[in-house]
Amino acid sequence: MDATIYHNPKCSTSRKALAHLQEAGIEPNVVKYLDTPYTREQLTELLADAGLTAGQAVRKREALYKELELAGKSDEEIFEAMLEHPILVERPFVVTAKGTRLTRPIEKLDEII
Repeated sequence: MDATIYHNPKCSTSRKALAHLQEAGIEPNVVKYLDTPYTREQLTELLADAGLTAGQAVRKREALYKELELAGKSDEEIFEAMLEHPILVERPFVVTAKGTRLTRPIEKLDEII
């Protein structure tokens, strides 16, 4: 099975998702999105395919979220901030032929593998 994980190796949930894929016999394409930031099209597609808005996929616990005063901002403003600062995107997103999920909690990964 082909799979892509948008991965942050410093994130324990992201590491668990990668390990879960590998334990299932899947060697995914690993995109370190902090090194290779999302394009507008990629992020738009990930959110749409996962059925999420930018407001639902933003890391509210990230210090930058508070610094940029994103609480109460529109989805478009949050989306633009996520493009400029990919650390604001919740992780990990996983894409397979069965769908796209923001795999928080990790059990959501089972829906697409």
